[in-house]
Amino acid sequence: MSSEFDYFDDPRFGKLFDLVLQLSTELHVTRQRLLAVEALLVRRDVLGAGDVDGFEPSHDEQQLLGAERDALLARLMRILTEDGPAEHPLRDQWEAALNGKSG
Repeated sequence: MSSEFDYFDDPRFGKLFDLVLQLSTELHVTRQRLLAVEALLVRRDVLGAGDVDGFEPSHDEQQLLGAERDALLARLMRILTEDGPAEHPLRDQWEAALNGKSG
């Protein structure tokens, strides 16, 4: 890790901070989009206010939601396990993905 980006004198804290920032960004964007979609659907009488809160997924929908959750956790865990300089985070994982290998 470059000293330019070493704010905590311990790269583990830097990675944890990166993880928190990634989670915060992911959550903010998702919440904003979800609120917009819900508002549009209610506005167009496709859903009633509060219908999303009572949603019960089918088996196939549960599978999809589980896969999405697992993919998000994998992306977040890469932050903690990545190697290489801070200027090029996930370089090895990116190159492996480009070459069709899991990183």
